[in-house]
Parts: sequence; structure tokens; C-alpha cells
Amino acid sequence: MLRTDLITIDPEITGGTPVFTGTRVPIQALFDYLGGDEPLPMFLDDFPSVSRAQAEGVLQLAAQLLIPAYLHVEPAPLDFEALLARHEAAA
Repeated sequence: MLRTDLITIDPEITGGTPVFTGTRVPIQALFDYLGGDEPLPMFLDDFPSVSRAQAEGVLQLAAQLLIPAYLHVEPAPLDFEALLARHEAAA
């Protein structure tokens, strides 16, 4: 059995399918909703036993696993004042 504050995997609960901790809602249901163009609020409405914090935590965990920190590149900051000044000078 594996149990965290987000995910539980237990053969006694839905045959070991990963579920949101404290529920019987499979984690896969969240990805099915989002993959089917359903918004997160609809998922939360349909599965009230899952908290927003749990759903967001699972999405953050998935992102961390799929995109390790060493591959993450922060976007370059934009200096909008300089861009505007350059645009006005060219006009």
C-alpha cells in the first residue's frame, strides 16, 4: 500500500487503482476530464469528495514528474517600457 496526502494505492480500495486519498475517485478521472476539454471546476463539482487542493496537487506532481526542474526554463522578463519606447521612436 502507498498512501500520501494526495494519492492512495491500496489493493483493498478499487483493486489498487490510484485514487485521491480519502476517496474512491481514481486519479485517472481528473486526466480524463481535462483531456476531454472539461474544466477543473466541473471535475470538482462532479466529484465533491476531491478537494481543489488535492486536484491541483496531483496536477503539480504530474508536471514535476514530466518536466524535471533541470529542464524548466524561465521565460525571459520583458521590459514593456523599452519596447513601447522603441515602437514610438520607430513611428
